[in-house]
Amino acid sequence: MKSTKDKILQTLLRRPRITINELAEAVEINPISVRHHLTNLQMEGLIEADEVRHGVGRPRLVYSLTQDGMERFPTKYLRLTTRLLTQMKETMPAPVVSQLFSQVAEDLAKEYSSQIQGLSMEERLEFVKELLAQEGFTVEWEKKGSEYQIHEISCPYYQLGVAHPEVCTMDQTLISKMLALPANKVQCILDGGAHCTYVVQPAAVKN
Repeated sequence: MKSTKDKILQTLLRRPRITINELAEAVEINPISVRHHLTNLQMEGLIEADEVRHGVGRPRLVYSLTQDGMERFPTKYLRLTTRLLTQMKETMPAPVVSQLFSQVAEDLAKEYSSQIQGLSMEERLEFVKELLAQEGFTVEWEKKGSEYQIHEISCPYYQLGVAHPEVCTMDQTLISKMLALPANKVQCILDGGAHCTYVVQPAAVKN
């Protein structure tokens, strides 16, 4: 059975930048106990807290894993990947680096192109949701008026994206290619948003 400490770390892995109350609900203990565990985890250097303003009143604290916290999980490649990307950006023009990320997404979309032929818009959205889930994302979508909103509730590239936001072009490109529509980012977790949100306008999907 997982300890409360492990449950908190697992929750922060899946849902970075959440509050004490959200953590308490997720691990099913009271906020006071969560605060005690968070204090210990901060002393160990496994988590960090940031202030986020939400209207009037005092800012609230949101918690995320530090790099050391991330490496408690099977993600030892994070430092190596970060160093490789840093080296790429020092030796290659920025547009070329961004294009490399986009090309990865385009190649992935091509692998699944035959499976989305003839699907409706909402069927494609469900397909994208499942595809991104395989890549480590937690995704939900909804229709609001004349548009669709795609919410990435959690992102497996979050820690990498902090230092190298170019990585975000991968999922944006993949969504656009799979839906055959431009996906416009209107909210980003790297900019302090609760999650990343893309908006697509309904149109006749090209088959």
